[in-house]
Amino acid sequence: MRLALIYGGRSGEHDVSCRSARSILDHLDPRAYDVTELLIGRDGQWHVDGRPVPLTGALQAIRRAEVAFPALHGPYGEDGRLQGMLDWLGVAYVGNGVLASAAGMDKVVTKKLLAAEGLRVAAGVTADAADRTVRELGLPVFVKPARAGSSLGVSRVGDRSELPGALRHAGQYDHKVLIERAVTGREVDVALLQHPDGRVEAGPPLEITVRRGFFDHAAKYDGGATFHLPARLDAATTRLLQSRAVRAFHALGCRGLLRVDFFLPADGDPEPVVNEVNTFPGMTAASQYPRIWQRAGLAFPALLDILIAGAGQR
Repeated sequence: MRLALIYGGRSGEHDVSCRSARSILDHLDPRAYDVTELLIGRDGQWHVDGRPVPLTGALQAIRRAEVAFPALHGPYGEDGRLQGMLDWLGVAYVGNGVLASAAGMDKVVTKKLLAAEGLRVAAGVTADAADRTVRELGLPVFVKPARAGSSLGVSRVGDRSELPGALRHAGQYDHKVLIERAVTGREVDVALLQHPDGRVEAGPPLEITVRRGFFDHAAKYDGGATFHLPARLDAATTRLLQSRAVRAFHALGCRGLLRVDFFLPADGDPEPVVNEVNTFPGMTAASQYPRIWQRAGLAFPALLDILIAGAGQR
């Protein structure tokens, strides 16, 4: 199969995307796929198999592929813009379409759609109501760029004096900023995989613990977190999390894959809180998504085969 692997990009997650792409390449069966690599530089310059080309050259390379594999994280890749271009080109591609990608990238929109589905989300508002937020939500709160991934620009605010600095920090990544009530509890991720026949499967939950602070960018990529897989949960809680994750998948109109991140509240309320969703989670061999499926008995090469076959089927 002629496969176009697209990675890099202009977002702050450029390096993460390159690591995901390298891992994907390392685990694709070379007998099954003829891969063309398309790297998007930080400056927006396209490269095809290492050679800089104009956009028209990149489009021609993509159109020659049977399936495109967008391995980009964050804005300009995971947010529906690239997916719209692939739809325009008429090329099948791995993962979520335009609407799910755009909605899943915007934390404010995600919360509204999931709440409309009846799923529990943390209370929060955008930064234009910052003063009212602190009065109504109380402290601590989390301040987040609405449309950025890998916890870039996220701060925990425990004192009112910290809020202006947190807003400025988040604003470096997106002019739309979310202020959200902190939820105390266990952090658990659920991975979802759609098979070529349309069936959506939820993997075993994975629990994250951090040595200090919260699961920020440093903890994600500098070894400051520990993954417990499967999470130490009873069977009923596991089924509940998986069921809620599948509901989130359908509420956002997803296809192919999704990772849903939950909090299990420490106050004993059994209903989990959806923290965030990730429409294209990290794909290094050490990332949560492939590790969850490996635990479920699905090796990384087989996982990639399913994602690619599903794209071709659509």
